Amino acid sequence: MNEQKMIIPTDADIARVKGLGFLRDKTTPDCFNARVITRNGKVSAETLIAVAEAAKKYGNGEVAMTTRMTMEVQRIPYANIEAFCADLAEHGLETGGTGPKVRPVVSCKGTTCQYGLIDTFALSEQIHERFYKGYHGVKLPHKFKIGVGGCPNNCVKPDLNDLGIIGQRVPHVNEEKCRGCKLCQIEAGCPIKVAKLVDGKVVIDPDACNHCGRCIGKCPFGAVEQETVGYRIYVGGRWGKKVARGKALDRIFTDEAEVLSMVEKCILLFRDKGVAGERFGDTIARLGMDEVQKILYSNELLERADAILAE
Repeated sequence: MNEQKMIIPTDADIARVKGLGFLRDKTTPDCFNARVITRNGKVSAETLIAVAEAAKKYGNGEVAMTTRMTMEVQRIPYANIEAFCADLAEHGLETGGTGPKVRPVVSCKGTTCQYGLIDTFALSEQIHERFYKGYHGVKLPHKFKIGVGGCPNNCVKPDLNDLGIIGQRVPHVNEEKCRGCKLCQIEAGCPIKVAKLVDGKVVIDPDACNHCGRCIGKCPFGAVEQETVGYRIYVGGRWGKKVARGKALDRIFTDEAEVLSMVEKCILLFRDKGVAGERFGDTIARLGMDEVQKILYSNELLERADAILAE
């Protein structure tokens, strides 16, 4: 670690660097833990080397992995913060991820996972650029967390974020092709046991199905086909001292551009209707889910975006 004279930060110093992504290390009088933003939870070998070298040079040589897919360089003295940031910048890296604003997006590895139904890395990187970076200067009533999951396995728990996106693959039963097999491959293979043989035909309850898509193409006679590949959006979830599961919007979105537009509308809605100190879920509960969906399905927020952001 680069040794420098110890500087004991003031309360104002602590608050200032927290906004830059440096959190006070309670075990030391002058050190901070720096959150390095990864965009979508995936980093190159070169990035890992750069972070590791910076950790040795400016911190205590240790890097912790956070629950939100970022790297936290440990015990950086206050005197080293400026040099640490400059070093990271040379490698295209930055710190951050705190405050009442859009937080870094969390993504599962759905792009490469056998169960992944959407390109989670690519979508998360777009969200990072448009909303974490693009809205970085926009103050919100509270933190706004976004999670992207490739399938209903919910590995990154998208529905426990202020906004969550989950890949979907909706099945369709072609009754004409169903032969009512005594041992139905669809019924036997359904991971959540919602596919059932009823009166000699396989039936999948659309309200109970989580659209994991694992039944599609599994019938040897082609009775279960793909109807839709898309995205389900959950709003108002949170994890922490007060847990709440997000509510699903009543549509499955099939266009990525529409998904990104919906993310923007949710951020604008929170900025416009939220009260300081409340989470997005509280705003939704206060307005009512029906009213929230009515607003989100219109273009009102996008048309007023400049005014909302200028308030």
